[in-house]
Amino acid sequence: MAGQTAVIIGAGPAGLTAAYELLRRTGVRPVVLESSFQVGGISRTVVYKGNRIDIGGHRLFSKSDAIVKWWLDKLPLQGSPAWDDILSGREVPLSMDPAAPDPEKTDRVMLVRRRVSRILAFGKLFYYPLSTHLRSLLQLGPVRLFRILASYLRAHAFPVRPEKTLEDFFINRFGRELYRTFFKKYTQKVWGVSCRRIDASWGAQRVKGVSIAAVAAHAIKSVLSPGSSSGLQREAEASLIGRFMYPKLGPGQLWEEVAGRVLKAGGEVRLGHEVIGIRHSGSAVTAVEVRDAVKGDVTTIAADYFISSMPVSDLIAAFGEEVPAGVRAVAGGLPYRSIVTIGVLLDRLGLKNDAGIKTVNGIIPDNWIYIQDRRVKVGRIQIANNWSPYLVRDREKIWLGLEYFCGEGDAFWKKPDEEMSAFAARELAAIGFISGPGDIRDSVVVRVPKAYPAYFGTYDRFREVRDYTDGFRNLFLVGRNGMHRYNNMDHSMMSAMAAVDNIASGITSKDNLWSINIDDDYQEGR
Repeated sequence: MAGQTAVIIGAGPAGLTAAYELLRRTGVRPVVLESSFQVGGISRTVVYKGNRIDIGGHRLFSKSDAIVKWWLDKLPLQGSPAWDDILSGREVPLSMDPAAPDPEKTDRVMLVRRRVSRILAFGKLFYYPLSTHLRSLLQLGPVRLFRILASYLRAHAFPVRPEKTLEDFFINRFGRELYRTFFKKYTQKVWGVSCRRIDASWGAQRVKGVSIAAVAAHAIKSVLSPGSSSGLQREAEASLIGRFMYPKLGPGQLWEEVAGRVLKAGGEVRLGHEVIGIRHSGSAVTAVEVRDAVKGDVTTIAADYFISSMPVSDLIAAFGEEVPAGVRAVAGGLPYRSIVTIGVLLDRLGLKNDAGIKTVNGIIPDNWIYIQDRRVKVGRIQIANNWSPYLVRDREKIWLGLEYFCGEGDAFWKKPDEEMSAFAARELAAIGFISGPGDIRDSVVVRVPKAYPAYFGTYDRFREVRDYTDGFRNLFLVGRNGMHRYNNMDHSMMSAMAAVDNIASGITSKDNLWSINIDDDYQEGR
């Protein structure tokens, strides 16, 4: 296959995985086209004055040994503890390889981090996923706990049938009371619509096998085998894991490493290059029209294969008027949610560390906190120090990432950066993270359009789009936006690897790509 070319649209996890695997396995030369000026897609790491922002939060966890090995080939596992682990006296799993890197001496290293997530609801912090820990039960109070258990038993005995909406999905697995208490407000913040308008398949994609029964079983197993936790924990539901892997400088570091290897092996990665047109002849795509964002020039790139992780709505629009009207209507009606992340630098947090976990400077140990409070718009808050202490330039400071979910171009999206930062300061004060705007030392606003493909609008007719694109023998849709499927990073990578399998084997069917992640194995990693 040497001498052939593949155009890869998008330099996120799926696109760069495809490029790397094509070079490694087939000799097909990839030309990666990325509309932004940074690789990694939503998994990129934004740097602001030495502080790093992980867009969406990305825990590296997979039940696939092949994916884990792939990650560790790019960034080897730490052989010595990070500085915050040393100061707090925490023990972490370390590589036994004598050549394993020390994060205090090199940047090219994968860390193992403790997983702590909680929900802020009616002024209290509850462990997420919901825990059968005694403290969580006491926080709920006897009346609410009784209602939750009674509601769950009722849902178990009389489930909603047929299960059509996300609300049906949540009620069937957790009961109506727990759904209203911990899921309803946050989920509606994320998607901007009622859970009654979202297809139940989103729950199957993201919440997977987690339920009250699964949480209870996990808690019992943890008590009986307290030393069984590992960095990978392939036997656990992803939302129940105790540790995860994380690049020292954020997830973007991983994809910068992969992009560097692609370039070194003879591939191309063109940043600031947007695909605006797609040409085809019969059942084959022949070329793409590409606009250079810097020069404004439009050029045509011909290739033998095309792998797309660009949003499906944009992909179909690039085909032009030749696309059947019904397919255009479906693609144009596919909704997306965008993210605005506001990085906020603090001297201290107003929340007390009462988790029983020792931390540097006594900060709370959470990776992120879900905000189930209708008084504020913020949906989730990351504490970068707890993902990797190397994301924060000053060891004495706290670096937060406030996540706001909105529609691209809506009123919130259009707010000037200064107004957004002031808005974030007021919300942090309202939920007790700071005493007032004067506590904030610096801030930055990062907008990410089309971050999450949504499961409403015309999504119920998505098969029409799939059938149309699958009809092109040399076009492969991969990744989250490419397939309009809310996959985790590892599943996006798997779809890219499956596309390369097909190219290497001369297979034109795309069924193996679409079958990835239909067995509902994972949850939570963005």
